[in-house]
Amino acid sequence: MTARPRVLLLVPARTYRAADFILAAERMGLDLVVASDGALPLGRTVIPARSADLDASARRILALAGAVDAVVAADTPMLVLAATVAAKLGLPHNPVGAVRAALDKAAQRQRWAAAGVPQPSFRLVPAGDCVRQAAAAVGFPCVVKAVSLSASQGVLRADDPAAAVEAARRIRQVLDEAERPASEPLLVEEYLPGPELSIDGVLTAGDLTVTAVFDKPGTPDGPTFEETLLVTPSRLAAGTLAAAVRVAADAARALGLVTGPVHAELRICDRGPAMLELAPRSIGGLCSRALRFPGGASLEEIVLANALGRPVPAAAGPARPSGVFMLPVPRPGILRAVEGRDGALAVPGVTGLTITIPLGQRVRPLPDGDRYLGFVFAEADTPAGVEHALTAAVARLRVVIQ
Repeated sequence: MTARPRVLLLVPARTYRAADFILAAERMGLDLVVASDGALPLGRTVIPARSADLDASARRILALAGAVDAVVAADTPMLVLAATVAAKLGLPHNPVGAVRAALDKAAQRQRWAAAGVPQPSFRLVPAGDCVRQAAAAVGFPCVVKAVSLSASQGVLRADDPAAAVEAARRIRQVLDEAERPASEPLLVEEYLPGPELSIDGVLTAGDLTVTAVFDKPGTPDGPTFEETLLVTPSRLAAGTLAAAVRVAADAARALGLVTGPVHAELRICDRGPAMLELAPRSIGGLCSRALRFPGGASLEEIVLANALGRPVPAAAGPARPSGVFMLPVPRPGILRAVEGRDGALAVPGVTGLTITIPLGQRVRPLPDGDRYLGFVFAEADTPAGVEHALTAAVARLRVVIQ
């Protein structure tokens, strides 16, 4: 009997993604070894691994995991450790330096600038310096960003010098609460108006295969930039989409990424597609549950197949138009209830609703917070039908925050 392929899955304690990856591995008949920095309720032995203690964690994993055929990080905090372990095992992996650059918005911008990848103009502001000069250089409105955070945390639009200074103050406070180094710079970049989209795909020997392209109807103009509505397939013109995919592929190549999933965010401005950000992972949160590919495969199955060197059966994209509405936190306080769930689920086309923050917990909206209340999923015959179903469902929800 042929041995089942063995995959090492690195799971941060705080992630939405663990259960979906484990289910995908079970569906594929894989032998899964899990390493994590927390006590996960997975019903299996977990190898202790801390991304902050890279060398010791890598040694522990190498000693305890045994032979594996692939190494996969379930979410962002484990990406560098996964690349480190895969390199030591001689398995396909992204260079550690490329992963680090992809996780640093300043390094991204600098590498893309050197490679001529279309992107907003930008300036880096060292810790302790005022953002006024940088903001004036890129022009108003501008966007002030933390370089190490994700999910739109620590990102604010500023329309004038005073707003830029206030944005920097607030973002420094967010960084302090997130226990980031006080020496971390801020990024000030040009605000690009225009439609926003995200591109998900997997890299094989540096070549990008697109798995899904999401439009983002109703993308906020600021001051915060929470993602809410994502719909696939995109309704943008074929030529515009092809150009966006080329830009995303060039961006991944400029960072030095060669294998595994990528999630790219772009805006279509008057200059054409421009890169906002790119992460060496698949789409975050529970958003992947909006996607089902021909044959019923999930996005996690495609990521695992790619890690094992198998062909990616996703070139045709998802089987049906689908989407997700990420429920933002509307205001700070204690979450007491999310009412109207039955009504939301009764909307034709809605396939699921998951609230991910337990009642009784304190919540904070962006740019200070880093979590969404939950996710609503829908399918329909057309992207417009998906958008209608999601917006109708969300309109029936009432979030009670004390």
